[in-house]
Amino acid sequence: MRTVARLIERIEDEMQAETPTEDSAVNPEHLRMTEALLFAASEPLDEKALATSLPEGADVPALLAELQRRYEKRGVNLFNVAEKWQFRTAPDLAFLLRKEKPEQKRLSRAALETLAIIAYHQPVTRAEIEDIRGVALSKGTVDSLMEIGWVKIRGRKRTPGRPVTYGTTDSFLVQFGLESVNHLPGSDELRAAGFLDALPPSGFDVPAPTDQLGPDEDPYVEGEDELATGEGELP
Repeated sequence: MRTVARLIERIEDEMQAETPTEDSAVNPEHLRMTEALLFAASEPLDEKALATSLPEGADVPALLAELQRRYEKRGVNLFNVAEKWQFRTAPDLAFLLRKEKPEQKRLSRAALETLAIIAYHQPVTRAEIEDIRGVALSKGTVDSLMEIGWVKIRGRKRTPGRPVTYGTTDSFLVQFGLESVNHLPGSDELRAAGFLDALPPSGFDVPAPTDQLGPDEDPYVEGEDELATGEGELP
């Protein structure tokens, strides 16, 4: 019986913590609105900004005090920062959110052009990329795309020299929100976005990329990396 009594006591305490006290006399709906505004805000909000968004007559100081009380023992707390309010991680849990931020590198125009060619023409070789761009392709351009994980060596062409073929990775699809390479923007989407003339040249068509091995392509074998350097061709 003593155990049951303690359990009932605990439940009553928790219910009391979840509901505003009679002394607070805050409007429950106004409290929910204030909570939503603070949760969605990217920057701390002052009382004036909150009052502007809340219904007329809302008791902003009382609402903030009630929210601060409710969240004081949770994973996030309501803090007053420079006379503004913001939800932040509880100080004793800050260690859980520590993470390493990868250094973001800015891609050159040559790398962006190369990425677009690989995405739309895959499987594609270095020589084919150069032929499409009309200029020589430096080794570092493809390396930078492989380093950030958007491009990979996917196979070898069954042609003299056995050049490697390049394609995009799953990370590329995730980055650009694509289900597969088949969902890359087509001519209509590119034209609507202003990347194509309203009347493209006669015979122009957007290539149809594939993530499947082509009839003249063999899968890439791990351990051939040293053979894929330089021009990416076997002697």
